[in-house]
Amino acid sequence: MTAFASTTGQSRGLSWTLEMRGVNAKGLDIRLRLPERMIEHEQAVRTRLSKNFARGNISLTLRIEEEAAASLPKLDEDVFEAYVRAAIRGRTIAKNIGLRLIEASAADYMGLRGVIRTDAAGAEMPVEPIMASLDAAIADFASMRRSEGAALDVVLRDQLAQIARLAGEAATQAEARKPQMAQTLKTNLARVMDNVDGADPDRVAQELAMLAVKADVSEEIDRLIAHVAAAEALLDSDGPVGRKLDFLMQEFNREANTLCSKSGAPELTRTGLDLKAVIDQMREQVQNVE
Repeated sequence: MTAFASTTGQSRGLSWTLEMRGVNAKGLDIRLRLPERMIEHEQAVRTRLSKNFARGNISLTLRIEEEAAASLPKLDEDVFEAYVRAAIRGRTIAKNIGLRLIEASAADYMGLRGVIRTDAAGAEMPVEPIMASLDAAIADFASMRRSEGAALDVVLRDQLAQIARLAGEAATQAEARKPQMAQTLKTNLARVMDNVDGADPDRVAQELAMLAVKADVSEEIDRLIAHVAAAEALLDSDGPVGRKLDFLMQEFNREANTLCSKSGAPELTRTGLDLKAVIDQMREQVQNVE
């Protein structure tokens, strides 16, 4: 979800620069910095972004400047003439009532409102060209995210392959420990029967059988392999999959934790720890997936 894009444009005496930056986030968080004259179009900008992106912290900054030629001061002759005529009329009225007004200079009129203006300051905002620049930035931004996603896809598939391989090793190790587990249960049963008078052998056997079932890790291994297939299917699909992968990573971690707690054998514990390490690395990478 990390990306950057920048576009520029100019119209009606204005030039602008639009920048987009994106970093990781669990949801979609859009932050806009727009000039005051574009505030009324903020919702339109948000709508464009939300239609194209589903996840990430996206910041958009729009800077607008007046072009040098457009920002030069200009005399509004109509306004200037209106002020002069008003001044002449005012002097005539003052003379009729016996008052004498001081003659005004041209400089006095220059400071009056509307006499001096810049075309850009009063120009209508070129909203359509600016939105076109936004669309171009969105396209570049999305392209950069797709490039990053393609590289990330390779990493995630490699990690899924590691998880599948470790799950296979765990299955082999779990199968290999069965004779030892059976012998351990028989030894424990004999020890219990030798030290407990009046114990029901069938009841004791049932309890030991339950312990054996609880120590079985085949279900955890099967679920790990199923989660690998589900994650690969998500990577093959179109559209946003980041949140679904987030959920799957929780399931991966849960199965690996249970595998470690039920292992009962050093080599199986080591495999479980290796699984947890790969799963943790993958969970970090999934935060980059939209």
